[in-house]
Amino acid sequence: MTSAVAANRKPKVIHPLWVRITHWLNALAMIVMIGSGWQIYNASPIFGFTFPRSITLGGWLAGGIMWHFAAMWLLVVNGLVYLTLGIISGRFRRKLFPIRTHELARDIGDALRFRLTHDDLSVYNAVQRLLYLGVILAGVVIVLSGLSIWKPIQLQELTALFGGYESARVVHFLAMAAIAGFLAVHVLLALIVPKSLRAMITGR
Repeated sequence: MTSAVAANRKPKVIHPLWVRITHWLNALAMIVMIGSGWQIYNASPIFGFTFPRSITLGGWLAGGIMWHFAAMWLLVVNGLVYLTLGIISGRFRRKLFPIRTHELARDIGDALRFRLTHDDLSVYNAVQRLLYLGVILAGVVIVLSGLSIWKPIQLQELTALFGGYESARVVHFLAMAAIAGFLAVHVLLALIVPKSLRAMITGR
């Protein structure tokens, strides 16, 4: 009886091992890609500004490209593993769907009033579901647009899909901005709700 009670009191697994591993690898890949991407951007700015050198990675254009390509392969391989396991295991279906309009409106209102609760970390609210789906989509877009920039001749159909080389650069930048914004919000929420960070480390 005692062992049964202890088993019931044992914290349930919120994030299985494969989720935690791919999560941290994705985070590492995205941070490296963003920093090196800013270095590459500074060599040929799209808009009327550049990023401070102190927050870029690579030191110069060639260095930034080397870091960017290294992180790109980590992101692609790890991202494919994450997506495949997420679909096969049914985790995406359970965690991210459905997203109902009235629930989203309610949770956005609660978030704006700082009343959004995180009592049960195993259940995502509508805002979290939308953000996670959005960042997955942004990840797909940033990889495809990046490939079209890298091989605009060999992958000319893909480049054309984005409206040409220069348009692909803009799409790539906007996808990066969306991911960087997500990371900023993600880190802020982890600081506000530290048990969510602990769960992504221990799984419980």
